[in-house]
Amino acid sequence: MPFHRVYYHVVWATHQRQPLITAEVETQLFEMLRRKSEQLHSQIWALNGTEDHLHIAVSIALSTAVSRWVQEVKGISAYEMNRLFPHLENHFKWQHSYGILTFGAKQLPFVIDYIELQKQHHASTSLIAYLEQMEDED
Repeated sequence: MPFHRVYYHVVWATHQRQPLITAEVETQLFEMLRRKSEQLHSQIWALNGTEDHLHIAVSIALSTAVSRWVQEVKGISAYEMNRLFPHLENHFKWQHSYGILTFGAKQLPFVIDYIELQKQHHASTSLIAYLEQMEDED
């Protein structure tokens, strides 16, 4: 197997930024995302977010296109959240867009820390706009 160390910071939001990721949903959602990523032979380094979006630091297998990884983890997670939580007021759905940044091994601890502290960053508005971007602003 070829040597590779590629890290991605992936961000996506719920449909219309609805606050669907409650504490009840979050545990199941994160478990589902980790399980699907493992099935795709991809390692999640950090995973967190707020009620309306997620941040994930991940190394995606060379055999899997980045867009395919995003499509598969978003797809199965929405499907499973609707199956597990049919009582939700709004159907669980993700926005189509997402943001992806690459970073090196030296930045991995910084990105993990930023993701793990997502709720605090949003509460204190200590956000880094570049790491929150989900659509091309050009």
